[in-house]
Amino acid sequence: MTFRIALPIVLTAAWMLQPDLSAQPQPAPQQPGQLEYERNCASCHGGDAMGGEMGPNIVNRVANLTDEQLDAVIRDGRQDRGMPGFPNLAVPEKTRMVAFLRTLRARRRAAPVRKSIRTTSGTTLTGLVLNENMGSVQLKTDDAKIHLLRPDPRGDSQPYREVTSQTDWTTYNGDIRGNRYSTLSQVTKENAPRLAPKWMFTMEGTPTRAQTTPVVVQGIMYVTSGNECWALDAGVGREIWHFQRARTKGLVGNAAQGFNRGVAVLADRVFMVTDNAHLLAFNRFTGELAWETEMADWKQNYNATSAPLIADGLVVSGTAGGEQGARGFIAAWNPETGKEVWRFWTVPKPGEPGSETWSGKAIEHPSGVAWLTGSFDPQLDTLYWATGNPGPDYNGDERKGDNLYTSSIVALDPKNGKLKWYYQTTPHDTHDWDATEPLVLVDADWQGAQRKLLIQANRNGFFYVFDRATGKLLLSKPFIQNINWAKEIGPDGKPVLLPPVSAGSANSFKVCPSQDGATNWFSSSFEPSTGKYFVQTYEKCSIFTTRTTEEWQAGRGYSGGSQRLVPGEIPRQILRAIDYKTGNVVWELPQAGGATSWGGTLLFSTGVLFVGGDSGSLMAVDSDNGRILWQFDTSATFKASPMTYEFDGKQYIAVASGQNILAFGVN
Repeated sequence: MTFRIALPIVLTAAWMLQPDLSAQPQPAPQQPGQLEYERNCASCHGGDAMGGEMGPNIVNRVANLTDEQLDAVIRDGRQDRGMPGFPNLAVPEKTRMVAFLRTLRARRRAAPVRKSIRTTSGTTLTGLVLNENMGSVQLKTDDAKIHLLRPDPRGDSQPYREVTSQTDWTTYNGDIRGNRYSTLSQVTKENAPRLAPKWMFTMEGTPTRAQTTPVVVQGIMYVTSGNECWALDAGVGREIWHFQRARTKGLVGNAAQGFNRGVAVLADRVFMVTDNAHLLAFNRFTGELAWETEMADWKQNYNATSAPLIADGLVVSGTAGGEQGARGFIAAWNPETGKEVWRFWTVPKPGEPGSETWSGKAIEHPSGVAWLTGSFDPQLDTLYWATGNPGPDYNGDERKGDNLYTSSIVALDPKNGKLKWYYQTTPHDTHDWDATEPLVLVDADWQGAQRKLLIQANRNGFFYVFDRATGKLLLSKPFIQNINWAKEIGPDGKPVLLPPVSAGSANSFKVCPSQDGATNWFSSSFEPSTGKYFVQTYEKCSIFTTRTTEEWQAGRGYSGGSQRLVPGEIPRQILRAIDYKTGNVVWELPQAGGATSWGGTLLFSTGVLFVGGDSGSLMAVDSDNGRILWQFDTSATFKASPMTYEFDGKQYIAVASGQNILAFGVN
């Protein structure tokens, strides 16, 4: 009887537990193009394009490509990166796939967890945990400040200690005076061989050769790429926040390639330029945009790539666009409001003082852009900036004269932008020899008296020393072997020209140094104790060919000719140490490679000199003699220079290599 009663109950219970299939959620309908994407791409890049076993995250990369560029990638693939193409995919299928890719968005992080954390100092911090792992915590407290925390190895009663940087790198060159020289002393000639990688951060979707110099302030590192900025924990390289904006479609110039060289920081704000020549200000703890201002109209061929500079409490910057005929300027903005305070035009308008150095119609689109970060002397209250070449680059027929103030060093009053003095390194430049190499400000002995000096190794092949208070030229001397355009710098401060060397046709000439210059925009360093100036140099020449000057057009280049390396010649890159008092080369270190590295120098007071070598190795060198102490092969061509900082009591050296930020320290 028990059996007869129990059976229906058991059966009824089993029936009641059967799922109601009609109540189950149904799969979301496929979006147009989703099927094509899943058939062709998802096995590598994942169904959400966030990355898979055989392919990277492509969501951010898609956002930076036009429909035409996406179509080309789908059709041709990226053979250099192992991505196959789909040339047989029908046009309607590709169109649907591109439309689907446009709907993808980066996966949002989980909402931060609120925690109270007791620290070894006895205080309790309460806020949102932005990132946490076994070795670090990033906590944003209610005052919007970021606290970097590490587990205390002594036990759990006070489990976390707060860490930060003891020595910061607060601006593009580490010092507003432009000298990449540090008094940090943990890395010595004796322990340099024990240098090893400490962490790496990958800037996904950035150009393959990033040009940014990291800036570190109170434990937070800021790095950039085109229209992107990351804030990182400088001790471990973990992301705190990330700003990204789609790159500007239809842009011309260097910024169209996605390059950006860094930020400026003032108080609680961080400043960067965008590819379309806007200036942005962020809250440096949260990444929230505080303001945005247009520096110039990108549709008139302006773009921007370089780190701004803080001078007299103002944010100062120029723009790029020199190969496209954009009229150059240097300008300053209020850091609180973004309102422009002053603007100095590097080329006068017709009829203005200085316009007499331009004869012809090229003054209408003269170039002379101020595209690299300048230097600032707070004692003299003077801002120093270098300007780019005149336009068109290679044909001077429509711009007879010196073409002021192109290819020049200008000294400005930082309060109002008024010109104090100038020096033109290459009058009537027809070789694209921008004067935008680092302007290093040093206080040193000059013929028995202390002088305030400005030192520059210029792209045209001459090493210069100026009295930076007056602009007086004190010394000029070639610092490379292959120089055939000028014999010397004359008593009037102008180059004494040599006869041009024909390259076989009426409008082609062999010129040394090459269009890249004897050196370029990468960093240089000065050693106060010895008076040696360290700079990466090129020994190579170009064949320059002029053509009939084309009419300027928006969205087009404006070069007036072309240049190419000399067939059969083997370019060389040489690290040189120059005695600033004589201009003589003290020692040199030739490097293996094709003279393609754009990695500069970083010097410590211990006599250890870091440099991005031509073969892709980051090297530590003895500043006394050029002897290599250590090297690390990055397998990438450097387009950025190293920097240093001290975090949690340990010194780090960081550099952008490829798409990565690499940090090193002594084991």
